[in-house]
Amino acid sequence: MSDKASKKKWVYAFGGGTADGDAGMKNLLGGKGANLAEMCALGLPVPPGFTLTTKVCTAYYENDRAWPDGLKDQVITALAELEKNTGKRFGDQANPLLVSVRSGGRASMPGMMDTVLNLGLNADTVDGLAARSGDARFAWDSYRRFIQMYANVVLGLDHDVFEELLDDYKDDQGYEVDTDLGADDWREVARRYLVQVEDDLGAPFPTDPKDQLWGAIGAVFGSWMNNRAITYRQLHDIPQSWGTAVNVQAMVFGNMGEASATGVAFTRNPSTGEKSIYGEFLINAQGEDVVAGIRTPQVLSKKSRAEMGETAPSLEEAMPDIYAELSAVFQKLERHYRDMQDIEFTVEEGQLWMLQTRAGKRTAMASLRIAVEMAGEGMITKDEAVLRVDPAALDQLLHPALDETSDCPLIASGLPASPGAAIGQVVFDADEAEKLAKNGMDVILVRTETSPEDIHGMHAAKGIVTARGGMTSHAAVVARGMGRPCVCGVGALRINYQDGAFTANGITVRKGDIITIDGARGAIFKGAGKMIQPQMSGDFSTLMGWADTARRMKVRTNADTPADVKTALRFGAEGIGLCRTEHMFFDEKRIAAVREMILATTREDRVAALDKILPMQREDFAQIFTLMEGLPVTIRLLDPPLHEFLPHHGDDVEAVAKATGLSVEALMGRARDLAESNPMLGHRGCRLGITYPEIYEMQARAIFEAAAQVRDHSGTAPQVEVMIPLAATGEELAYLKERVAEVAKVVGAQSGAPIAYAFGAMIELPRAALRANELAEQAEFFSFGTNDLTQTTFGLSRDDASSFMGTYLAKGLLAQDPFISLDQDGVGDLIRMGVARGRAERENIKLGICGEHGGDPASIGFCEKTGLDYISCSPYRVPIARLAAAQATLKRAIKKKQKKDKKAA
Repeated sequence: MSDKASKKKWVYAFGGGTADGDAGMKNLLGGKGANLAEMCALGLPVPPGFTLTTKVCTAYYENDRAWPDGLKDQVITALAELEKNTGKRFGDQANPLLVSVRSGGRASMPGMMDTVLNLGLNADTVDGLAARSGDARFAWDSYRRFIQMYANVVLGLDHDVFEELLDDYKDDQGYEVDTDLGADDWREVARRYLVQVEDDLGAPFPTDPKDQLWGAIGAVFGSWMNNRAITYRQLHDIPQSWGTAVNVQAMVFGNMGEASATGVAFTRNPSTGEKSIYGEFLINAQGEDVVAGIRTPQVLSKKSRAEMGETAPSLEEAMPDIYAELSAVFQKLERHYRDMQDIEFTVEEGQLWMLQTRAGKRTAMASLRIAVEMAGEGMITKDEAVLRVDPAALDQLLHPALDETSDCPLIASGLPASPGAAIGQVVFDADEAEKLAKNGMDVILVRTETSPEDIHGMHAAKGIVTARGGMTSHAAVVARGMGRPCVCGVGALRINYQDGAFTANGITVRKGDIITIDGARGAIFKGAGKMIQPQMSGDFSTLMGWADTARRMKVRTNADTPADVKTALRFGAEGIGLCRTEHMFFDEKRIAAVREMILATTREDRVAALDKILPMQREDFAQIFTLMEGLPVTIRLLDPPLHEFLPHHGDDVEAVAKATGLSVEALMGRARDLAESNPMLGHRGCRLGITYPEIYEMQARAIFEAAAQVRDHSGTAPQVEVMIPLAATGEELAYLKERVAEVAKVVGAQSGAPIAYAFGAMIELPRAALRANELAEQAEFFSFGTNDLTQTTFGLSRDDASSFMGTYLAKGLLAQDPFISLDQDGVGDLIRMGVARGRAERENIKLGICGEHGGDPASIGFCEKTGLDYISCSPYRVPIARLAAAQATLKRAIKKKQKKDKKAA
């Protein structure tokens, strides 16, 4: 590396009341390192140490796991300063300095990366620790813990091997619990551990503390790329490029006797948000014991002990002075950070030490309550309260969830396509799902993949599982719209429809068997799991009211049925941004007429079939307009290729042939005529309306007659918006605009008053975005259909991309699945062009988005920056979109102010 690299500051020290860093340096020092530095500056008792920055992690991976120049010298210097602060020496037999080595990324990833405690112990220093502490049992217990942890984290040996050795020893000696073991016992256990390491590795356990230190530092940086950390980052949208910091800190011991303890605490209840100290501790233990489950932790306060019916004394009762000191620290940290804190502490022989503070993880319910109550306390503003709640976490409030204590065996995992949890018996057929549901049965529909023909079964089912498809596949999109839990892309799933069974990971599940699915985690379990029903609190309404005041963009919904509309309105939707008319065609009573229309070979026969569909569509729209009470309703005319409405399986084909009077051969021949090599880029969307104008004319008539009917009945004219799908040219729009206008004129004359409506285009093709000025000559509004726009920009099939998307994400070729969160560079550029060119032609053009990205918080932030007027999403994501839109507005205002202040300075 260059001289420039060697002069970089890689290591930041903290302790003794001073620190090189502070809380504002989280990106460089990681959350843990930044907050340790901040606590030092606040005068809190923090064991001294030093932080290796996140830039070390980046350099480490960029240079094939080699340390950057200058790092080792800076660590040696920091270690010398640590020895000075503690009065101990690293590797000294008489007074050894022991350290912990812990990870600390800029985003909290609890439990995902590795930690090593008690580092610096060997056969010599353990005796020094025993002599210095006057407690040989404590010293040898600490040593055996270090051997086990280091062997697992650094040397790669299985943790369970050591647990088995310990269990065997306890059985031999007749011991029940770890606290039964004395100094000589722990000495013998440590000896057995060392023998095991040498047997497994063919080399002795490392004894040089400096070698131990570099081994641990390397292992902790290495854990940034372990499987669980990678998975966690993918689930929480944490970029791989951020890296982790590593903190080396002087050990303090909670296992030095009855005056020592260790614990974890939250300044407020992370489950409910109640303003009360919440946490656990253990006397004479190390931090790992609190979470390991080997010993039962005790609660912190007398109040908690009484509420939980515990008999063991609380910290408030066992160590009242420490509890009082700790309570004061909690108040100080919460006031300082102005947020609920998650704190780790150790008591060493009556001395309190703070090991960590960070913003505490919390449930959605707790998040709402904490934000609203802190605003009420004057600790934060209402706008800050709005910014405190993760919009995606609201899913927990809107859907039933699987209780974390549920112990059903896992069958398989897939994509978390639609949140919530459901229990039901397995069915493989949509018709059977509907039939069983009508008889009061709870069912889970399991399919290789779903199609629009399955819509009735999907609606009837409590949950949906598919072997194929991604996060924006048909199953996923429809399930989210219905509020149904859904797990898609379960690669291990093999369905045998003939036998009525599926297998996954060696487990066979038959039709009628009970399974539980968790759409939030993308998991399928055998049997009936334990469920938690959603609870909407007053805090939810309060916070959403503040959010609605703050946001600029309107929030609409994608809704096709009265049930969807009612759900969306209950969640605060301000209009319908996408009503897909094709979903209405699959109703059992109208599919025959739809198929008759498709099978017709002349315009006259098609019109005759469409005349049967017209009153049904008119009634659909009338119901929706009535419910919306004058709010805008964007109706997309027929989009999918016609072959999707025809049967494809033997029994269905025979039934349709019989109903239509055609032979099976003739029916299959028509299906072959309509079949396409690439139907998603074929005869669909506006191309159908141009080839068969009578289809769009019927739909326009149904829309306008319904609007006139509702207007005359209620006195309020519906705000109708007619949208043309898959338009690529201005000529297409001009042709269809003229035909829609002719129908509106006729219906207006018949109803006695003109029909007010807006005409617009769905922007789903790159050409449409690039030539948006042409389209804007005809269109009064654009709605960016980002599902198809992403497909056509990337050249990716959203239903097939799941087979390789995981590889792309794992290799860092894509930061995120572009069907889940909008590609703001490529697809985003096309949207920006479409916005600019559309407004250049028509200044007051209304602009929105109606793809699945309309419910994704990161994509909503892009929509705010781009200046869209509204976003539209599935009904159950409306609250998420409302909150995310408010946050996007507030963040933009904050950024603007910062820029202005910087310019003024």
